[in-house]
Order: sequence, then C-alpha cells, then structure tokens
Amino acid sequence: MSRIHLLSPRLANQIAAGEVVERPASVVKELLENALDAGARRVDVEVELGGTRLVRVRDDGAGMDAEDLPLSLSRHATSKINSLEDLERVGSLGFRGEALASVSSVSRLAITSNTSDSSSAGLRAECEGSTMEVKVKPAPHPRGTTVEVRDLFFNTPARRKFLRTEKTEFNHLEEVLKRQALSRFDVAFQLRHNQRTVHQLAACDSELARERRVASVCGPAFMEQALYIETDIGGLQLWGWVGLPTFSRSQADLQYFYVNGRVIKDRLVSHAVKQAYRDVLYHGRHPAFVLFLELDPASVDVNVHPTKQEVRFRDGRSVHDFIFRSLHRALADVRPADQLAGQLEPAQITALAEPGQETLAWGRPGGAIAPARGGSRPMPGQVGEQLQAYRQLYASSSASMRLPETAAEDVPPLGFALAQLHGVYILAENRDGLVLVDMHAAHERITYERMKVSHGGEGIHSQPLLVPQAVAVSAREADCAETHRELFSQLGLVVERAGEESLVLREVPVALRDADMEQLLRDVLSDLLVYGSSDRVAAHIDELLSTMACHGSVRANRRLTIPEMNALLRDMEETERSGQCNHGRPTWTQLGMDELDKLFLRGR
Repeated sequence: MSRIHLLSPRLANQIAAGEVVERPASVVKELLENALDAGARRVDVEVELGGTRLVRVRDDGAGMDAEDLPLSLSRHATSKINSLEDLERVGSLGFRGEALASVSSVSRLAITSNTSDSSSAGLRAECEGSTMEVKVKPAPHPRGTTVEVRDLFFNTPARRKFLRTEKTEFNHLEEVLKRQALSRFDVAFQLRHNQRTVHQLAACDSELARERRVASVCGPAFMEQALYIETDIGGLQLWGWVGLPTFSRSQADLQYFYVNGRVIKDRLVSHAVKQAYRDVLYHGRHPAFVLFLELDPASVDVNVHPTKQEVRFRDGRSVHDFIFRSLHRALADVRPADQLAGQLEPAQITALAEPGQETLAWGRPGGAIAPARGGSRPMPGQVGEQLQAYRQLYASSSASMRLPETAAEDVPPLGFALAQLHGVYILAENRDGLVLVDMHAAHERITYERMKVSHGGEGIHSQPLLVPQAVAVSAREADCAETHRELFSQLGLVVERAGEESLVLREVPVALRDADMEQLLRDVLSDLLVYGSSDRVAAHIDELLSTMACHGSVRANRRLTIPEMNALLRDMEETERSGQCNHGRPTWTQLGMDELDKLFLRGR
C-alpha cells in the first residue's frame, strides 16, 4: 500500500460522478431539479443521440450572476442550505452541491445565465473534464439559465462502455422528464430528441389540465380506470390517482410516488401500496398509481442517498399505516356505479391528452358498505344458504324474461337480468347497453366480503398449544417480540421471551392451527422490523376465508332464475371490491351500444 495522500480535485469529482452520474438520464435529472429549484416556469430539454452527444436544459428561472456562476461548478457549493437546521428540513429538490461539479468532470460543460430582464446581458462559463479549468465570458441570454453537456464520459472510456443503445438511453431520459412533469403541474416542459419534439406539456391551471397531463404521461387508459383520492389526517396528506385493480400491469412500470414533490422509490411505501391491493389484484400483477404524500419536511430525511431517490421517515410506521388505510378504503369503496360513472367514451379518451375538452366526469369512491338486503350477513357456515335467501328475497317477483317497467334514471347500475349463458355468465341490460357478469366470480366476492365482516366482528380467537413451541431467533427479533406483545395478542399469538435469543409460542389463532406457525411468527417479526407493522396473520386468515367462499359460492353450470340473477346483481352493487373476485379477476364488464353497433357495422 502507498502512503495516504489527498486526491486531486479532478479525480475526487470523477469519483463523485460515479455516484451521481450513471447515464445521460442522471444528468437530466440533476439539471431539471436545479431549474425547478431556481423557480422556473418553463423548462426545455434538448438531447442528441440519447443524450450521449448533447444534453441541453434551458429554463426561465432566477439565473446566476458573475459571482455565483463559476462557484456553481465547485464541489459542495450550494445556495439551498446554510446550517444543520436547514439540512434537517430540506424543502428544495437539490441541496448537496455536487451535481454540476460531478457532471463537468466527465463531460464538456457550458453554462449560460442571466439574472436580469435584459437579454443582452449574461455570462457563459465553460469547463472541460480534462482540465477542470473554468472560463467565464460575456454572452447574451434571456433571464434564466441554459446548461449544455456535450460528449458525456469522453474522458472516462470505461464508463462510456457501460452505456446502452441510443434508444435505451433515451427511454431512461424520457422517464426522468415524465417524473418531473408529474411533480410540477404548474411548469411547462418540452423534450426534443435529435431535432424532433417528443413532449410538449403546457403548464396546468385547472384540474382538467392536470388530468390531461397525467393522461399524456401515463396514457389515457390509465385515467379512464383511475380513482382520484385525497386524504388528510394528522399532518399527513395523500392525494393523486390510483388505478383500479382491473388496470394492473405485468411490471411495476407505472408507479409514481412523490414525497413533498420529490419522486422516490421506497420499500416502505411499496409495501403499503402492495398490502392495500392484496385482496383485489391478480397474482403476479402490479398496480398503477400517481400519488403525492405531503408532510412536515422535518419528518422525513432526504439525505440518505447520493441521487436523493430514497428517503427515511421519522415515524415510518405511521406513514405506512396512513398510506395503506387510505388506499385500502378507497379501493374498497368502489362500486359498479362508480366505475360506470368514471368510464369515458372513446372520443373523450382521445381528446383527454389534447386541449379543448371542457368537462369530464370522473368516478369517485362511494360510501361505506351497505348491509345485505333481506337479513343479516351469513356466517361462514351458512354460505350454502345464500341462494335460498335470494329465492326468498325475490319470491314475489315475476320470473319472466320481461324487464321491470322502470324509468331510465331509476335503472340500477348493473341493470336487470335478461338471461344466463352456458350456466356461467349473466346477461343484463342497463342504461348504457349490455352487462356481462361472471356469476361464480361475483358470488365468490360477495360471500368472501360477508365472511370477512363476520369474522372481523368476532375478532381473532386463539387456542393454547398442547406443547408450547420454542423458536430460536436473533436478539433483535426477541426484543421486537417483547416490545410488541400486545400486538401479537391482538393477532391471536401469545409469544413469550424465553432467553436472549429464544421465544416460546403458547397460543395460535384457531383458524390457523394447521399452518406453519414458526414460519408465520418469523414473517411477522420480519415485517415489524422492516415496516413497523404486519398483516401476515390477517392475510393467512383471509386466504382461508377466500377458499371457503370459493367452495361455498355458486358453481359454474348452475342454473339461476331471473329473480336470483337480479338478486346477485343488486348484491354486487352494494358489496365492497365487487369488481374483482377473490383472486383479482374481473367479475363483470360493460359493452356499450356504440361498441355493439361497431361489432355489427351499424351506422356505416
């Protein structure tokens, strides 16, 4: 080993660049954050060859004067924090003061800026990574700043070899701009690639304009099947759009989460969202959402990662529970009426990303679940009696194929049953056209939700083990179990500490007596240590109730009368999460008259 020595400024900056500048998209991210922090209301991004040849970001922000401009290229030089107190409640996107220095060490960089309203004024600073010498000279420029980054990694060929194709690099870069565009609806953004305009997003001055921008970034189909939510509890505010479970993705590629305007990827947040969708999402699918969490900046630490994409919450458990409960309630409250109200005609969907559309109706979550008609909810052992209840409920109804004579405005959302197809699907007519219902899937969800409500009212019953089970754990896990004894008791688990690294399991939930309780205990402890909460026990019990509901529901090829079918439709309209079965599959779909006319070429 050689003697300890100080690194040269150039090498130190290049090492820092290894953390901050991974690819052209990293450069765009840092420059966009600087522009927004400078108060820009318009940001234009122009790139060539996926950003490897050129990245140019121009803004109309505050600009920099003769003193600040050369200083901006120095490491750890920033205007955004002055003390530890500032660092503990950061309100800006950037604050570390190393982005421009890092970028300049691996590229040919030029900054032109002006703080006045005179376009003839302005200064230009140039810096090349081979020498790190900063040259400043006069240059005309309107108020604001333009940063040009040319030949990225020209002096670090090993780094350049890790870059992908032009298309791949541009896709990463475009995603960065999309994230920032969703974080600041009040700012106009433009993106050009190889002299071609890819995105031109006007500043949003209304709710409709914001919805257009979300549709432009996430696709009109997302907005067609998205719920708007807004919740504010105890200093925590969550708002934005969440996709219905039927709009799921094969990859987690349409998930945008912001904390005080900063886009982040956080496992605590991801776990809360995943938990909220657990009961309604098809296996292996991912939800789509654009969500904004706002809280006191002092309650979140943003200085935990060089690229600022991760944060640490002071009270992670409260944040986790708040996100979970807000989304869980919103998804549970969706009824067929809400979904139908939120659907757009094809022409509206196309126009959503274009100016000129005045008003659009969007679905909003409905109220709490209403009690089942015709009596109390069936207990788990009574699910086989539900068809009989349907018959009693509609005993006085006509069983003919004739629809009830009802005013158009009084037709229920799922309409009235017409017939049954192959003993599997119910065909119904509503105001918009034809409704198709998978009767087994729908009845399965109705039964499952009623069983959950019944079980929830009784609480989780536990039973003692004949032979208490010893479980070897780490000291940290044992401490966790001891701290959360009351929580374990609520979950039907009686756990005692038997030593420094051992626990004794004395009671388990009755419903899970045949499960692998040692593994379940370890999973609960892992969740508590990482997220501050766990729904493992509830999830296992729900899986058991789901299986029972599946076996107790209407089977395929079971012939139902018209009254029985109508009873099922009315229960669907009242039941939480009735749009999906217990496994996440859709329970019904709508075919409007326009769609039916197209099938038969009517109107041509």
